[in-house]
Amino acid sequence: MSDPRITSSIFTRGAVDLSALRTPAPAPAPASAPVQSGPPAGAPGGAPASAVTVVDVTEATFQAEVLERSLSTPVVVDFWAEWCEPCKQLSPVLERLAVEGGGAWVLAKVDVDANPRLAQMFRVQGIPMVYAVVGGQPVDAFSGVVPEAQLRQWIQAILKAGGVTMAEPTDPRLDEADDALMSGDLDAAERAYRKILAETPSDVAAEAGLAQVGLARRVAGADPQAALAAAAAAPDDVDAQLLAADIEVLSGMAEQAYQRLVGLVRRTAADEREKVRQHLVGLFTIAGPDDPAVASARRALASALF
Repeated sequence: MSDPRITSSIFTRGAVDLSALRTPAPAPAPASAPVQSGPPAGAPGGAPASAVTVVDVTEATFQAEVLERSLSTPVVVDFWAEWCEPCKQLSPVLERLAVEGGGAWVLAKVDVDANPRLAQMFRVQGIPMVYAVVGGQPVDAFSGVVPEAQLRQWIQAILKAGGVTMAEPTDPRLDEADDALMSGDLDAAERAYRKILAETPSDVAAEAGLAQVGLARRVAGADPQAALAAAAAAPDDVDAQLLAADIEVLSGMAEQAYQRLVGLVRRTAADEREKVRQHLVGLFTIAGPDDPAVASARRALASALF
């Protein structure tokens, strides 16, 4: 890609909602043991040896390590997984640049397998996915592996951005619906999203939220590893494949889920094929119509159908 930046449209309300990770009157972020530290005093960058540059982050530590830290220092969040080969190309470069920066910015690493809810909140459709968080808000992002020269330019742009964010004004109706969804009150979330859609039928964020409610209900109580293993053992079991696709979307592997269901469309017919198609279209709604992975999967689906 020639420019790793993406447009601000990804940061509209309902796309990246971090309200569930914030608590009232946050305390100062506690220091945690970094994966790496800045260069020793006197080394390039001039940062003290204790400067935090790279941290592993979980949902429990996200507020302190990312949201609160970003109020004073830009934080770059790297969504990765152990099995992801492109991640193994990008992550070491990010880590090296973070150490080189000597504390000017912090790299926060999020394992999507261990933290699927964070991946869902950020609408991670594929990994590696990298977000910049400044002033408590995501301000820019890119996906995939980019050349180091472009990565350096992107980081410099983030550093220059300071406290400027791209977040748009919030909609109180969506606040209520999103908060209910993130707190696990799916019935309240569904009522709130449906109310919005009754008033504004074309509200994309509400459509995505309602689709997320359905996804959350379908995967409730499921064992992700067991479900994926069951799908692998029974490639023509429609229900097993649908559940596996849901889990993949929730884990930030939407493209893999789309491929799974497009393949299933090719292998089914009549009512079963229509069931799979409708399920796949519902997953598209979560990501939104402007997502490149959705556009590609829609073309593949059309080819499979016709």
